[in-house]
Amino acid sequence: MKKDAITRNYLSDPAVFADVFNYYIHGGRQRIRPEQLEERDTAKTALPYGADGAAVPVQRYRDVQKLCALKSDGETGYVLYGIESQSQVHYAAAVKNNLYDAIEYACQVEEAARSHRHAMKQKKREGSADAAEEQKKPNSGEFLSGFWKSDRLIPSVTVMILFSPDEWDGPSSLSEMMEIKDPKIRSFINDYRVHLIAPAQMPDEEIMKFQTSLREVLLFIKYSKDQEKLNQILKTHEERFRELERRAVDVIAAVTSSRLNYEEEEEVVDMCKAIQDMREEERRIGKLEKAQEDARNFYNLGVDLETIARGVGYAAETVRQWIGLETV
Repeated sequence: MKKDAITRNYLSDPAVFADVFNYYIHGGRQRIRPEQLEERDTAKTALPYGADGAAVPVQRYRDVQKLCALKSDGETGYVLYGIESQSQVHYAAAVKNNLYDAIEYACQVEEAARSHRHAMKQKKREGSADAAEEQKKPNSGEFLSGFWKSDRLIPSVTVMILFSPDEWDGPSSLSEMMEIKDPKIRSFINDYRVHLIAPAQMPDEEIMKFQTSLREVLLFIKYSKDQEKLNQILKTHEERFRELERRAVDVIAAVTSSRLNYEEEEEVVDMCKAIQDMREEERRIGKLEKAQEDARNFYNLGVDLETIARGVGYAAETVRQWIGLETV
């Protein structure tokens, strides 16, 4: 499975998804519950007007998006949350995420217009002449836009997660992608900020605010290039790393290119053991590759086969195959 598919599959889990926004928006407080999230179609199509009024379809695929219903002061409010997963720095992330949010709002306007057209057609079929209903007819501005004065958009919030041990060195806002020296012009440009989670630039105390396995995923990725520090992290958080959900381990293995040894059907993986087994396997492979290299070098120097076999500690027939000699 491709790396992006693995991270998307992991982030689509409602508990992990909620954890992302509980951290980013609420500082780790558990305000958003998984059961409050509703899956959304990640393929968004907007219909902006083109030349001569022609409708031009635009389609963009988001990684993961969910609708959240939250109650406040006795009323239910809705927010659309989206996550974009990156395996490397995206230097146009501000444009990319801004486009996703803009298309989301364009779709909402189109959906509102479609809903109003349907309602008006329904009234026309029913032949209603009620005076109160007559007052609900759209004015010219509402009719032109399809969006009525009383309509409201559902806010869209997008967070980008960098699944990489590298630091984010790209622009974090739209304005950072521009070179504008004139402050007057700059004041008229609508900026867009990238909401970013990049483990390499996060203090451990911040990562510890996550409540799901995303905590261990980000910690592992952050220190994946520092074996000594990674060992400390595994020891400090051993209890959680010894019972890590498989999907989280899949992400770690894919992102860090670690050849972790675990069964795919396992629901819970002992990461400490998996890493130990991986390192033992790496040492075994390293020892084998060193023996093969030494055997070829000694043979090229004219050392006889039996002496080489004793020197590298493998059977003469095995050494013969390494060197590429025919079996006698």
